Amino acid sequence: MKLRLHERLDEIPAQAWDALHGDANPFLAHAFLAGLERHGCLRPAWGWTPRHASLWRDGELVAAAPAYLKSNSHGEFVFDQAWAQAHARFGREYFPKWLVAVPYSPVTGPRLLAREPADRAALLAAMVAQCRRDGLSSLHVNFHPETEDAAFGEDWLAREDVQFHWRNRGWADFGAFLAALQPRKRKNLRQERDKVVRAGFRFRTVHGDEAGEADLEAMHYFYCRTFADYGNHPALTLDFFRHLATAMPRRLVLFLAERGGDTVAGALCLRGGDTLYGRYWGAHEAAPGLHFETCYHQGIDYCLREGLQVFEPGAQGEHKVARGFLPVLTRSHHHVADPAFAEALRGWCAQERAGARRYRDAVLAHSPFRDDDPAAAAGA
Repeated sequence: MKLRLHERLDEIPAQAWDALHGDANPFLAHAFLAGLERHGCLRPAWGWTPRHASLWRDGELVAAAPAYLKSNSHGEFVFDQAWAQAHARFGREYFPKWLVAVPYSPVTGPRLLAREPADRAALLAAMVAQCRRDGLSSLHVNFHPETEDAAFGEDWLAREDVQFHWRNRGWADFGAFLAALQPRKRKNLRQERDKVVRAGFRFRTVHGDEAGEADLEAMHYFYCRTFADYGNHPALTLDFFRHLATAMPRRLVLFLAERGGDTVAGALCLRGGDTLYGRYWGAHEAAPGLHFETCYHQGIDYCLREGLQVFEPGAQGEHKVARGFLPVLTRSHHHVADPAFAEALRGWCAQERAGARRYRDAVLAHSPFRDDDPAAAAGA
């Protein structure tokens, strides 16, 4: 077994990488991750330096992880700024740290890529040993699935958070989905959609191989505008959007709102095996209901037409509950090199997990679906 470190994902053959995870999650595709590097989306000045890990046996790739040296905590969505501050107060360096994640994407999916659990555990052990040799403060694995829990030993710190996901219960169309909601929720959503129609908006669903240059330029403008509105730097380039359209043509899904012949709003999603992932949105103008229609209702409609089972629209957003999105737990694991710091954080992590579960249960107890039993939902 030999651990290798890579400054570029292109150092690992795409076919070998993709064979480790299948094709259910588009964010783990070699095309997606390597595209971020090729098209200027990851820069050390922004805190991202690729340092991928791979494990080889007799010349064959048996395990791998998308990994990055981080000089800050931006773009991770698992917040550890307090940990960095605590290290600084005691004169310890927290950065750089080593992060296993998909940049800018709070999407649950495989992180320790391997066909066999033993190889997954071996990769993680090799990475911990490398972390010690390099004198790094910590190793983090963000948004991994529950199936990878077994790879982490008791010395790892476990964290949980809450996102809101929509699940297909076998509805034939959007009308059937609305019929499953409580009357007041159903009425509100119908009125919300009607406002958008009356305002003159019409929608196009465009896959990557159907997107023209004007579509991609418009979507990139919307993405940049939203980031600018919130005072953030847009890391994804127009060339990366073009790359997605050509390298992952049926994975890229755009919902574009038009009025008077102009494209005025859009949402960018990626499609997985049975899941639609909402990532970015933006608009030329503000109009009642336009954000909800573009980001959520169009995605639900698409899932129902295409037979997709799950719609994950991104992090945060309790307002999603009224639109049929229910809370689910996300998970991460963290190896802190200093035993004293790790022990001090262990109780805090346990309290955080308990708080996340209480919050999930409280929201489930107020499900928008008319046939959901609150007591049963709270115990889910």
